[in-house]
Amino acid sequence: MRIGSPKETYAADESLFRTRTQWVWFGILLLSLVLYPFMANLYWLYLVCLICINIISATGLNILTGYTGQVSLGQAAFMGVGAYTVAWLDNNASTPFIMNLLAAGAVTTVVGIIAGLPSLRVKGLYLAIATIAASFILQFIFINWESVTRGTRGINIEPPTLFGVEFDNPDTFYWLVVPVTVVMLILAANLFRTRVGRAFIAIRDRDISASVLGINLPLYKLMSFAIASFYAGIAGGFYAYFYGSINPESFPLLMSIFFLAAIIVGGLGTILGSILGAVFMTLTPELLRYGVDVLEPFVHDASALLSPVRTMVFGLLIVGFLLFEPHGLAEIWRRIRRFFHLWPFRN
Repeated sequence: MRIGSPKETYAADESLFRTRTQWVWFGILLLSLVLYPFMANLYWLYLVCLICINIISATGLNILTGYTGQVSLGQAAFMGVGAYTVAWLDNNASTPFIMNLLAAGAVTTVVGIIAGLPSLRVKGLYLAIATIAASFILQFIFINWESVTRGTRGINIEPPTLFGVEFDNPDTFYWLVVPVTVVMLILAANLFRTRVGRAFIAIRDRDISASVLGINLPLYKLMSFAIASFYAGIAGGFYAYFYGSINPESFPLLMSIFFLAAIIVGGLGTILGSILGAVFMTLTPELLRYGVDVLEPFVHDASALLSPVRTMVFGLLIVGFLLFEPHGLAEIWRRIRRFFHLWPFRN
């Protein structure tokens, strides 16, 4: 039974993995990720690639909303900025994949900072409305700036190529998106062991007290928007490469609600919550689709019910977790861990 984990140095106190057991489990996770493509079929590889894209975007939104307390409903539009940046560079500049992806993150960061300017004066519901407005403005740009976005026709993107290898299928694309996802999760986890990350948490908990303590609220709020947008831009770039084509309908407001639901269901203010929420919310439509297939012989045109039912389920999940488990799946996982820490000696 683990009853404590004493630290003898500051380095030990700041380490990401504080026990040997955690290192062992992390090693097992990495080994599982390496072996997974050799055991799964293309459909499950496709799902894992999509989950990784959603994890990156959800992590960015959790940094902004879960850790800094700045509500945003524009994450899908920011992903669209990253996707269109990648598409334009791929079609007009023929720049390398890595450069396109970094450019997507950089451009989206700038757009995110501009969209985050209202956070300097408003917060809560008003900030959410401001980010919805930013989403509509970006959608208008996606549709009407045809010289760049090609409007409603959309843009086709060639598969990414790295070191002469073309990543044109889920079984190859997996080796691009999974390592980047792991790196970005580690960066996000490390962020909250720094002064910047702790400032974000202080702003979330009590922004007036944080200001009194000397935290520059405008600077750190815009920095949070910048980091969240960078993550969205990277996710959007991967989304464009993964599907091979994008159009304005690829990034609707419902997609932003999807990511908000993911971090609420997974757990606000936790990196684990971003992972669990993205996995759960990505697999939920697949389970609904399976249920529709089962009902197809008994219900006329059952497939037409999938979209409205999915929207309703997203809403019910948000309300249900807010009412009955506000800390999300991450808290459920922590309870399970605590149970096994004490098992079989619990009362």
